[in-house]
Amino acid sequence: MKQIFIVIAATGIIACNNAEKTPTEETKAVSTTKASGIVNTSGYSPTYSSSFEMGDVKNAEIVLSLWKDFDNGNLEPSKVHFADSITLYSADGNIIAGPKDSAVANVQHYRDMFSSVKSTVHAIFPIKSTDKDEDWVGIWGTEVSTDKKGKIDSVYLQETWRFNKEGKINLLYQHSRVAKPQKGSK
Repeated sequence: MKQIFIVIAATGIIACNNAEKTPTEETKAVSTTKASGIVNTSGYSPTYSSSFEMGDVKNAEIVLSLWKDFDNGNLEPSKVHFADSITLYSADGNIIAGPKDSAVANVQHYRDMFSSVKSTVHAIFPIKSTDKDEDWVGIWGTEVSTDKKGKIDSVYLQETWRFNKEGKINLLYQHSRVAKPQKGSK
């Protein structure tokens, strides 16, 4: 532990001593790479992107309001956040694609099958693909739903929402896993 502290302290002292020096071209290149979010892909070629940075917090707030509207059972206020044409890939394999009004109506029809829905958000993060210039929001959570007969189910959700240039949602990818307690846990 002392060795780590000494290395950290020495690094801090060296960094302070070098603070007045002008950055070299090599230093500038490293800084640019880190700022753009480019990662070592370990030989993989990502088919979409490997270059991300933090996105607009406003987009995360929109997704949270959509989750709240779903929990409350009224998706009408959510319509303003969707593009004219949207595609939603749900965790059960269904695809809802088409004009905003019919897509939201389909989701509302699904929501109406439940007497209540209660979501818990575990994490939410707005991101931007710098090389594609696209804004996304990732959200992780748990959804507990009660159907009209009183049966309670819960799932862990992971969703990825894409926003178009007008700040409207035009794509959703949703993944889920049944939330059951592990054997032996209380």
